[in-house]
Amino acid sequence: MTPGASPASQRPSSHRTDALVTGVGLLALLAWDASPLDLTLIHAVGSTTGFALRDSWWTSGLLHSGGRLLGWLVLAALVVNIWRPWWEGPSRRERVTWVLITLVCLLLVPALKRISATSCPWDLQVFGGVAAYVSHWQFGVKDGGPGHCFPSGHAVAAFAFISGWFALRPHAPKTARWWLAGVLVLGVLFGWAQMVRGAHYVSHTLWSAWICWTACALLNPLFSRPQAAPVPAAWPR
Repeated sequence: MTPGASPASQRPSSHRTDALVTGVGLLALLAWDASPLDLTLIHAVGSTTGFALRDSWWTSGLLHSGGRLLGWLVLAALVVNIWRPWWEGPSRRERVTWVLITLVCLLLVPALKRISATSCPWDLQVFGGVAAYVSHWQFGVKDGGPGHCFPSGHAVAAFAFISGWFALRPHAPKTARWWLAGVLVLGVLFGWAQMVRGAHYVSHTLWSAWICWTACALLNPLFSRPQAAPVPAAWPR
């Protein structure tokens, strides 16, 4: 934040930056979908017998099951943060908004998965399954498999917490940057694990990230209000 500037004075510029990131991200995603990279990468880690790392302890156990557990623990910490602030700055209204927007992300992507006809890579015939490859852009077209695989639900265990960037940014920009970096690193790790397991294409993870970012960027301004003084952290330093 610029010295002497209030959080409220930074918001118009921040919203323009958020809109720019959203637009550029969408264009990059569309370019990725138009390329053969999804299939190239999934064929690099899979074979006619399936995916060697599908049940590995560090992809299935640590990064999949462990990642889900980590997401629930962070969500629980954010609920506690409503009444006992971990960080100085955000008001209770902002802390409640932080949790609610996180929940929107956690629910939105699985809801989109439920209506998706796209099957996971490990369901494809070329990898020992029953499905034919059909782009997720061919809405409603059945591929012969179970479907319900787009976008990546597991990656949301990290990307839903992009909400923290928006909550912390007006009050603690450095903390917000570290938070965002941590979320993105974990999201990439979770997405990579799901790709090498054959559970998702890279695009599934990228779309989950974009959806969560966009939901946060759209919803946060609707609930944010200027605050006269920062709320102190309740926890001892």
